[in-house]
Amino acid sequence: MLGPLQEELVADECEALLVLAPSARDVDLAPFVGSAHIHSAFVIVPRQGDAWLGYMTPMERQEAASTGLRLLTPEALDVARWARGGAGEEQVLAAVILQGLGMTGVHPGRLALGGHPSAGVLQELIHRLDLAGWSTTSGRSILRRLRKTKTREQIDAAARAGRGAVAAMRRVAEVLRSSVAGERTELHFEGEALTVGRLRREIAVILASHGLEQPEGNIVAPGSQGGVPHTAGNDDSVLLTGRSLVVDLYPRGVLFADCTRTFCVGEPPEPLRRAHATVEEALHRSRKNCRVGRKAWDLQVEVCDFLAANGYSTPLTDPGAEHGYVHGLGHGVGFELHELPTFRQVDGREGDLEIGDVITLEPGLYLPSDEGTGYGVRLEDTLVLTEDGATVLTSMPYALDPRAWED
Repeated sequence: MLGPLQEELVADECEALLVLAPSARDVDLAPFVGSAHIHSAFVIVPRQGDAWLGYMTPMERQEAASTGLRLLTPEALDVARWARGGAGEEQVLAAVILQGLGMTGVHPGRLALGGHPSAGVLQELIHRLDLAGWSTTSGRSILRRLRKTKTREQIDAAARAGRGAVAAMRRVAEVLRSSVAGERTELHFEGEALTVGRLRREIAVILASHGLEQPEGNIVAPGSQGGVPHTAGNDDSVLLTGRSLVVDLYPRGVLFADCTRTFCVGEPPEPLRRAHATVEEALHRSRKNCRVGRKAWDLQVEVCDFLAANGYSTPLTDPGAEHGYVHGLGHGVGFELHELPTFRQVDGREGDLEIGDVITLEPGLYLPSDEGTGYGVRLEDTLVLTEDGATVLTSMPYALDPRAWED
């Protein structure tokens, strides 16, 4: 990771990259520190030489050492001395970082900034850097490009998150096929009405058992709620037979994974059955066409052509439509839920499919109606690109009927 990053710094005429973050979970800092549990910290990457990690309390010395980076300890940075002077957090951090820059041997010049510190911290830091002879520029584009292609360890982390998501999705299928229909098509599970909230609790238990969290939540959207792609689903909604249920899970361990399946308990209406079969075919076609060297946008065009040929609106044939296919085909996934490569029409590497990219493919069809005929259908997998094509990290059935998921 260090070599390509330093090449970017040289190309942008930067002396170094500084990433300042309130915790190691900051997406700009996480690629450098992995799973280390660190709060306020910064990384300095000179255009030549080693990367350095500065941290603020000796209580985190073992966590800091686990990163393998060269360390700027609280003692070396004089954190206690700066804090004793009565200065605020902004002033202390700015003073510590200026001292750290000097200790790494980086001379004042152009400095790329990354991380997500508070506005006050960033304002004070830039002011102090300017007084010390530095000029600053955003390092976000460098860091986004750095996160695009994943290392072997990062791919393994995405795969672990994927396995947990699959286990949770299988639990959803198990609960649905164990449910029974009431007198008015309501589903019941273990003697009570089966609600979206109950399914969410079942999902949370499984994901927690895999060491995963849900910082962005999830989507469990029945019927017409699923007809609007980003509707999360109402916890109080009781599930009904013959209606679609879109379940979109995107848990995070060290990295995110992202997958979606659509279910229906009982006999699905013909429009729902047809939409599901069409989306499944679109996903298989997209995965077959997903190869290193292609543009992600080209896959979006191809899936639009396929869905339009089957009679559905698409962003290319009917821009702004709220029914049919209404979104992009996928996105990169990793330390953030949405990363590069982008599936938008762009120039440059941001839309290139390359070895080591972790992406999603997620075609969908939607009918947002409140008259009982509305549905949502989406099928999504997380994949990693290899020399041979795309390997699925969220392998499980696509079947609409949860009974077909039974092992």
